[in-house]
Amino acid sequence: MNRMLNISRLSVLIVTTVVLSACVSAPLNYPRQHSTAITETESRSTREAVSALAWVDGRKDVNGFYPLTEGFDAFGARLNLMDGAEKSLDIQYFLMKPDNAGLVFAAKMLRAADRGVRVRLLLDDIFTTVDINDLAILDIHPNIEVRLFNPIARKGIPLLNYLGHFSLTNRRMHNKAFVSDNQVAIVGGRNIAVEYFELEISGEFIDFDMLAVGPVVKEVSGQFDRYWNHQLAVPLAAFYDEKDKSKINKSRAELDRDMGRAGQSIYAEAIQTPVMKKFDAGEITPYIAIARLITDDPDKLLKPVAEAHQEVANVIQQALLDAESEIILISPYFIPHGGGIELIRKIRDKGVRITVLTNSLATNNHIPVHSAYAGYRRRLLDAGVELWEMRVDAAKIIVPTGETLLEKLTLHTKGILFDRKRVFVGSLNLDPRSIDINTEMGLLIDSVEMGEWMTDEVREQIPEVAYQVKMDEDRKLSWHAKIDGEEVVETREPQTTAWQRFLAWFLKIVPESQL
Repeated sequence: MNRMLNISRLSVLIVTTVVLSACVSAPLNYPRQHSTAITETESRSTREAVSALAWVDGRKDVNGFYPLTEGFDAFGARLNLMDGAEKSLDIQYFLMKPDNAGLVFAAKMLRAADRGVRVRLLLDDIFTTVDINDLAILDIHPNIEVRLFNPIARKGIPLLNYLGHFSLTNRRMHNKAFVSDNQVAIVGGRNIAVEYFELEISGEFIDFDMLAVGPVVKEVSGQFDRYWNHQLAVPLAAFYDEKDKSKINKSRAELDRDMGRAGQSIYAEAIQTPVMKKFDAGEITPYIAIARLITDDPDKLLKPVAEAHQEVANVIQQALLDAESEIILISPYFIPHGGGIELIRKIRDKGVRITVLTNSLATNNHIPVHSAYAGYRRRLLDAGVELWEMRVDAAKIIVPTGETLLEKLTLHTKGILFDRKRVFVGSLNLDPRSIDINTEMGLLIDSVEMGEWMTDEVREQIPEVAYQVKMDEDRKLSWHAKIDGEEVVETREPQTTAWQRFLAWFLKIVPESQL
C-alpha cells in the first residue's frame, strides 16, 4: 500500500513538474522608453484646450463635468475627442474587442496618429481579445505605441502560462480612462466593445461615464503615466518580430477595409446624437465641482492582499461612513462579505437610508458572482437595506421593421450617490476581486446640483427597471415589480430557467476571494 502511495505521489510530482516546465513567463524585462503626458497643451494651444476653457467660462481653477448615461453618447464623445486631438491621446482600458466598436475605435486612433497625434494605448491583457497582429497594426505606426498590462506569455500554451504564474496573472488592471490632449478626460465603467455603447441589440450593458475638464484631468493623466511606465506594462513589440511584419502589413489593408465598413454608419450616427450636437454647439452646461481622482497604486498587483493597498476601497469606505442621510449603491457585482455587512449596519445605526441596485441572476454575466451575492440577501435585508435587482427585459427597442424586441440587459454601472451631494463614478465593483485583487480608479465629485439630479433620476428609474427583493416573517424571499402597469410578485429567481438556477446553486463552490 505504501509503495502504491509513493508511486502515486511520484506521478503527481512528475505531472506537476512537466506542467510547470511548460509554462513560459511574460517578457517583463523588455526594454521600454519612459514617457509622460504632453503638457504643452495649455491655454489656447489646442482645440481641446480652447473648448475646455470655454466650457467652464475661462476659469482654469475649476472642474467641469457632464454625465454620459447613454452608450451611444459615450461612444460619440470618445470619437469626437479623437477627431479633435492635436497633441496626444492616452487611452487605458481593461478590455478591447475586435468588434465594430473596436474597429471604429482603432480607425480613429490611426487617423489621429496620421495627423501627428501621439497615441498611447494601454490594455489589460486577460480579456482583450484583439489579435496581437491586429494590435501590431496600430503599434507599428510611428505615432502609436501599444502596451499590455501584466501580459500572459504567447509562447507555449497560454492556459498553462496563466496557471503556472497564477499569483501574478490573477491580478488585473481594471482601470478605465481616456484623455485627449491632456485637457479632456472620460472616466467610468465602459470598456471598448459593442455591448457598452448600444451597438448590440441582443445584449446591452447599462453603464455610466463622466466627461471631465479642468485640473482633475491632469490627475487622470498622472495615474495613466504611473501605469504606463510601470514594470508590468510591456510594449507590444515584445510579442511580435520582423518575421511577423509582412503578415502585419498584409492585414493592414484588410483591417482598413473592415474598419471602413464598420465605421461609416456607426461613426456618423454616434457623433450626431442630440447630446453630441448640443455639446458641439456649446449648448450643454457642465456641472462645476470640486473633485478628487482616486486610484490604486499599480504596485498593488505585486504585493500581498492587504487593506493598506486598497486605496480606492478605503476612500470609498470613509465616504460611506461620512454619509448623513442616504446612500445609493449601484454595482454589477455585489459581494459585501462579513465586513461589508458590519459596515452597512454601522451606517444604518446612524439612520442613513441605504439602497442597493445590483444584477439579478437573469442579468448577471458572471453566475458565480451571483451565487456568492445571493447568500447575503437576507443579512442585507435584516440590516435594513432596500435591495433591488435588475430585470432582464427592462429595455425595449424598436428595430426598423417596427417589431418590438426585448433587449437583454446587464447592469455594468459602478456608481455611488451620497446625501444627494456627492457622486462616485469609476471602475470599482463592490466585490473581493475589485477591492483585494485588481487595481481600480474613479472620480469622487462634490456637487449638490449633480447629486440632486442624479439621485432623483435613479430613484425614479429603479422601480421601472428592477425587482425589489423582500423577505417575509418566515425569511422567505420574494421579488416585486410593476410591469406594464400590473403588480408582479415572484417567489423564485425571476426570469430564469431551471438550468440557470441549478448553476447558481452549484457554483457556490467557487471561492468568494476570486469573485
